[in-house]
Amino acid sequence: MLQVLSSAWALLLGMGLLMVGNGLQGTLLGVRGEIEGFSTLEMSFVMSAYFVGFLGGSRLAPEMIRRVGHVRVFAALASFISAVMIMYPMLADPIAWSLGRVVIGFCFSGVYVTAESWLNNAANNENRGQALSLYMIVQMAGVVSAQALLLVGDPAGYETFVIASILVSISFAPILLSISPTPAFDTTKPMTLRQLMETSPLGCVGMFLLGGIFSAQFGMSAVYGAQVGLSLVEISIFVAVFYIGAVLLQFPLGWMSDRMDRRVLIILVSAVGGVGAVIGMVLGVTFTMLLVAAFFIGGMTSPLYSLLIAYTNDYLEYDDMSAASGGLVFINGLGAIAGPIITGWLMGTGVVGPKGFFLFIATLMFAMAAYAAYRMTQRVYTPVDETGAIAPIYPTSSPVALEVAQEVAIEAAQDEQDAQEPARAPEL
Repeated sequence: MLQVLSSAWALLLGMGLLMVGNGLQGTLLGVRGEIEGFSTLEMSFVMSAYFVGFLGGSRLAPEMIRRVGHVRVFAALASFISAVMIMYPMLADPIAWSLGRVVIGFCFSGVYVTAESWLNNAANNENRGQALSLYMIVQMAGVVSAQALLLVGDPAGYETFVIASILVSISFAPILLSISPTPAFDTTKPMTLRQLMETSPLGCVGMFLLGGIFSAQFGMSAVYGAQVGLSLVEISIFVAVFYIGAVLLQFPLGWMSDRMDRRVLIILVSAVGGVGAVIGMVLGVTFTMLLVAAFFIGGMTSPLYSLLIAYTNDYLEYDDMSAASGGLVFINGLGAIAGPIITGWLMGTGVVGPKGFFLFIATLMFAMAAYAAYRMTQRVYTPVDETGAIAPIYPTSSPVALEVAQEVAIEAAQDEQDAQEPARAPEL
């Protein structure tokens, strides 16, 4: 771990600041949109636009890096992010915000691709898993700490937007001024979606549903809080608890994943997330129960991402794992685009109202549990000793981080295979 910190501290510091800026702007827009009088449906399109840009960036950023290099891409995209964050309060219009969110989503995706390829270059076979875990912790810590900054300034003014812009502006200074060498960049040609679906129907369907769940959580939680009249302090705590749950439950559920039928665990985790959403829908009139709901929804969502990837890997050859990463991210991104729009439509109807936020998440969670149960009747059980290791990864990551996670899983599986092989007798 110390070796990872010594070689990648600038990258981790910069990414931490970037995640603070990203986490702050997402929650801030949800609150400011309510102040500006935007409808819930308008805000749903604003939040969905981020995932449109993110999906586009994950496809185009690798080509940009190959053409002009890591440093130029990183600096240019971070500059655009900073500029758009200042633009928000100047152009308080749903269309302008939607366009800005497309740009920011695209830029953040490109920044993640760049930073994660740097991280992979800084690690080696012995500490790559530790580097990935540390990177994910920094990401979540940045998003959680961002919620406290929501209280620093008045969301109806400019100060908080300026703070987010400043954080992004200074985030790339440690990275660009460090002496770490620029890595060579290459990505694997993705597996076709048809091949991926034939290999793991549950992995594909689960990733699509999870994209909708995470984007609703990431984009609409602050909108929900503002709509039901939570105070600024309560909104910041409510949003933060989603990610606190993700951090605290990721590793226990990962440990369970390596010791039981992953389909059973997918059913259990999805069901618990669905119950958490029902708690929010039925008992969310009290703030305490809202926090309970947020903890279990967030605590199940992020581990499900790692779990679905690990389950898909169980049916892939080692050489195909990296190729599958791009397809899994793309499927997840398609679901993420639809998530806020459907959630916003439900929240904006007179029949459902704000509870539509939890209704949407509960429906998708239970649908995933039901489909996983169905798939158990269609495919034989894979013994635990024949499954690969799980690597922690969050839905905010790019295909590069997913490829790194695949490398970690491959290395762990190969190490376990080597350890199980009987020692050869010395030749006489």
